[in-house]
Amino acid sequence: MNQAPAKCNMVCQRTMILLRRGTVRNYTFYNYTSGYIHQCLVDGLEYDTKYYYKIDSGDSYREFWFQTPPKINPDIPYKFGIIGDLGQTYNSLSTLEHYMQSGAQAVLFVGDLAYADRYMYNDVGIRWDTWGRFVERSAAYQPWMWSAGNHEIEYMPDMGEVIPFKSYLNRYPTPHLASKSSSPLWYAIRRASAHIIVLSSYSPFVKYTPQWEWLRKELKRVDREKTPWLIVLMHVPIYNSNEAHFMEGESMRAVFEEWFVHYKVDVIFAGHVHAYERSYRISNIHYNVSGGDCYPVADKSAPVYITVGDGGNQEGLAERFRDPQPDYSAFREASYGHSTLEIKNKTHALYHWNRNDDGKKVSTDAFVLHNQHWLYLHRGSNLRRRKLKKHHLRRVVDWASSF
Repeated sequence: MNQAPAKCNMVCQRTMILLRRGTVRNYTFYNYTSGYIHQCLVDGLEYDTKYYYKIDSGDSYREFWFQTPPKINPDIPYKFGIIGDLGQTYNSLSTLEHYMQSGAQAVLFVGDLAYADRYMYNDVGIRWDTWGRFVERSAAYQPWMWSAGNHEIEYMPDMGEVIPFKSYLNRYPTPHLASKSSSPLWYAIRRASAHIIVLSSYSPFVKYTPQWEWLRKELKRVDREKTPWLIVLMHVPIYNSNEAHFMEGESMRAVFEEWFVHYKVDVIFAGHVHAYERSYRISNIHYNVSGGDCYPVADKSAPVYITVGDGGNQEGLAERFRDPQPDYSAFREASYGHSTLEIKNKTHALYHWNRNDDGKKVSTDAFVLHNQHWLYLHRGSNLRRRKLKKHHLRRVVDWASSF
């Protein structure tokens, strides 16, 4: 944030100079007034090119750089980092530093950014400022794809602030119009070989609402021949065996899970619970209030559900998991960390969860993720569902790990 309107100068590796003048605005929250927030849309960029950009205002300027993504291609490799519930603590710093050593090219952020709503009055805006400076070491150089969490709502009527997501929406715009979304809180992007859908856990999503209508159309627009990997981000996990926020994702599961299975979503990342958990491929789409199985079953058409709400925020870890561990839960642990998803080609990707609360980057949970679309094409539609049994799923994971 600068104190006056600025322009954006960009130079690419091929010495092309682009000049763009952005928009400028600020906002108020209680008696706090933000600095000037500049937003600049730069189009016409080349794929897989390093651009240097300078933000200047008068005699002062700052210079950064970023790498544009490769052209959309089903076999193009790409590495994502996944971070959630980060905050701004010592553990947050450890997570961010370890992520920056991972070699990932972009961040999928699953909500709860600054935790500014834990403060009052002018300190709310100040904590947004400090968090922006904190993540700048990464976010100024590579894309962070945002989803909103409960700590972004900031509904504070005692302070006269009743507009949800006010600070978040002013500071972190998303490219929602490009995916025909009516709100920056839900949108989709395509990057390399992945189609990424971002949902809002705290916006209406039941039938006929704008988010429901948009997702219904967006899933039909996904072209798995061009972007075989289908990834969904949300804040509240659909499957969660922790006492913290238990069952909070049940309403969204009831609305969207059948679509996730039908369109063969590969993986769903969530945060909210301050711990780590990974599921097997399971679904619970045959249950309703009048009949059907009322427990998750193994389902090879279903996504893997991964909770990565362990970024390091000041509320601490959610250490109380429900006992016994459900059969659908493959791995769970209450430690700080981050994840990476390294897409190798159109058929498989490597996933790692890295524990870092002991001060070191430790790869603790890892597996091979096989692409749902290509698996379906080559093995046919006979993906039989059965009651979940741990020994069966262990064989599935062991088989996947052999590749």
